This record gives sequence, structure tokens and C-alpha cells, in this order.
Amino acid sequence: MSARLFAALELPADVRTGLAGFGREAAENDRALRPSRADALHLTLAFLGHRALDEVDPACAVVRGMAGSPAPTLTLAGALWLAPRRPHVLTVGLEDAAGVLGSLQAAIVARLADALPWQPEARPFRAHVTVARVRRDWRPRVDQLPDAPRATFTAGAVMLLRSHLGGGGPSRYEALERAELAH
Repeated sequence: MSARLFAALELPADVRTGLAGFGREAAENDRALRPSRADALHLTLAFLGHRALDEVDPACAVVRGMAGSPAPTLTLAGALWLAPRRPHVLTVGLEDAAGVLGSLQAAIVARLADALPWQPEARPFRAHVTVARVRRDWRPRVDQLPDAPRATFTAGAVMLLRSHLGGGGPSRYEALERAELAH
């Protein structure tokens, strides 16, 4: 048995609502897109993949240990297709002028790598929230997007999430641990 895990930054409800609305509007204009639900929106800090069940408690302890870390103030930075040449997801980028998000992400990755038999991704961290996924074998109309929402907000918590993959439907996320950040 295993659990598909990742550490994520919780977004405020009003920000999730605005992002979900953008994803829905983009999908209404382009059938190649499947929008994400508001309750599924988050900022992934570290994707752990399928982990043995005995690794869940140490991962929860790492997230608990992040409590009281400085909370980043983030700004939505517009639509961003990933991967740019052959897009698989429509995202909204995030900017952090103070650099707090980068420090938070690096700290949780380092702590998870110390606590688990896990290798972090080699590619650089790119802050984004996935608002829609491209249907398999479809090509989205990348130049015909509605205006992306704008907002500046302070993140509230780091979470350890378990992803339950939907058999053809959307994934469901279960919060296993949540640690409040210092504002």
C-alpha cells in the first residue's frame, strides 16, 4: 500500500474562488480544457509521489514543524501555460517580491529529504496554481484566454495532502496535516 503525497501552500478561499472562475471561463471558451474545482486549488511546494504508508507520519511531522514559519505575501501574476511548447495545464503564476516563498519551499524540501527516502525534483521551483488541465490528445487555443484574476494575499498554512486519483474523474485531496504560518 502507498499514498500519493505532496506538501502545499493553502490559498485563501476568495483567491481559490477567483482562480476557479478563471479556469471555468477558459474551459467554456475552449473544450480542450477541464477546469479545476475551487476546493482543489493549492500551490504545490513539494511533490512526494507514491510513498509507503509508514512514511506518512514522518512527512506529517515535517509539516507540523513548519508551524510559525513566515507567511509569504503573494501576487497573482497572470496566466501561464505549462509546458509552453505542448501545454498540459493552464496555470496562474505567483510572485513573491520579498522571497519568503522561495525560502519556505526550500526549507520544506530540505526537511522532507532528511526525513524520508525521497529525492527532490532537480528542476527549479516555479510558483503556480493549476486552474485547468488539457484533455489528453487535445491542443488548447493558447492565445484565446480570458483575463486572469489579480490579487495580492498572505498565505495561511502549509499542508500535507494525500491525492486520491479519480477513475476518470477529478482527483480528490485529503489534508493529513496543516501548520499555520506566522503573519
